[in-house]
Amino acid sequence: MTANPIPFRTGNGYDVHRLADGLELWLGGIKVAHSKGAVAHSDGDVIIHALCDALLGAANLRDIGYHFPDTSSEYKGIDSKILLGQTMNMLRKKGYELGNADVVLCLQRPKVKDLIPAMQQCLAQTMQTDADNICIKATTTEALGFVGREEGVAAYATALLVRTSCI
Repeated sequence: MTANPIPFRTGNGYDVHRLADGLELWLGGIKVAHSKGAVAHSDGDVIIHALCDALLGAANLRDIGYHFPDTSSEYKGIDSKILLGQTMNMLRKKGYELGNADVVLCLQRPKVKDLIPAMQQCLAQTMQTDADNICIKATTTEALGFVGREEGVAAYATALLVRTSCI
């Protein structure tokens, strides 16, 4: 039995990276000034990684590790915006476009509220969408857990896809 394509699909994503002194911190596609950065195979941008997982999940395309494995030298040190662009290409091939995305960044320090508009613009440009379609919120964990102890950074993302064409 062939069903009619679902016009809307949602997906969730999560990513976490350990923080270490002397590394670069990339969040939402922009470099953030801080004494610590993400320990990662790529640039460790948890916002983009969680967003990719949400998008891929919504389109039933598995996850970021399946498409961009951290065991591949091809992705060593890669700019995560490249991964996001490739993810968007996969969605469009399958007939989907972003409806909206909602991201929660969990980070004790640094405070990033003033950087959020630049992150939204960067992601929107990479995804070829309007910045109004991307919401980013930042929160601390009130000094609790690995985020609160500044040992790591995490992000959660939810994405809504809209079918633009039939398969």
